[in-house]
Amino acid sequence: MKKRPSKHSNSPFGKPAPRIARRTEDKPKSPPPSGGPMRLNKYIAHCGICARRQAAEHVKNGQVAVNGKVETNPGYVVQESDEVTFKGKPVKLETKKVYILLNKPKNVITTSKDDKGRKTVLDIVGKDIPERIFPVGRLDRNTTGLLLLTNDGDLAKKLSHPSYGVTKFYHVKLDKKLSPKHLEEIRKGLKLEDGLVEVDGADYVQGKKDEIGVEIHLGRNRIVRRIFEHLGYHVERLDRTYYAGLTKKDIGRGYFRHLSEREVIMLKHFK
Repeated sequence: MKKRPSKHSNSPFGKPAPRIARRTEDKPKSPPPSGGPMRLNKYIAHCGICARRQAAEHVKNGQVAVNGKVETNPGYVVQESDEVTFKGKPVKLETKKVYILLNKPKNVITTSKDDKGRKTVLDIVGKDIPERIFPVGRLDRNTTGLLLLTNDGDLAKKLSHPSYGVTKFYHVKLDKKLSPKHLEEIRKGLKLEDGLVEVDGADYVQGKKDEIGVEIHLGRNRIVRRIFEHLGYHVERLDRTYYAGLTKKDIGRGYFRHLSEREVIMLKHFK
């Protein structure tokens, strides 16, 4: 079976990063989005509500109105004079792009708001970031590690699209040792209920057979946990240590920082 070649020669797994204060320096400068005519789904994304794909779903579900009338066509062209509302509240284009890298702790929801009142990733960021931002992709409640938050709908769409194959590293702690046979099965590819799953790399972490490093570019729901559950293992801890060229260096659990201008440029030119 032909394997997708790894882009990274060095595993990012290592000692936990030190807990440091939240940083606000190195904020990248970015030009404001155009205020001219714009497709409705793109407009909603540039308001910092969600990525463009999700914005299209919000529009189709009747959650967006233009000039007081519900508009369900994502392709509707918004004019500068139009008044747009989302869930009944007026929204405006974000003139300042924000890019936040968060080291997500356990028992935190990857969403902008939780109907059950549980803590979300935006609760961690809090009032330190006045702009309206949203998480790119998801980490389930019990998964820790790197998560990007932004109000840049175009970048979020790019990083979330399967065709870009954004690489992620996960550090997996199992309830028992992973057999060499099962490790080889993971490397060759497993067939799950929703199709074949191919990883870009898998190995024991520092020789510990109950701790596995997994390199993967797939974005399917709970994919890493499902790989090991399929083989009869329980994932006790799952930590994302690397995402699209970004690492957890100098970000303690539950803390965050702004991306540098160089990092933003790297993401925007990611291939």
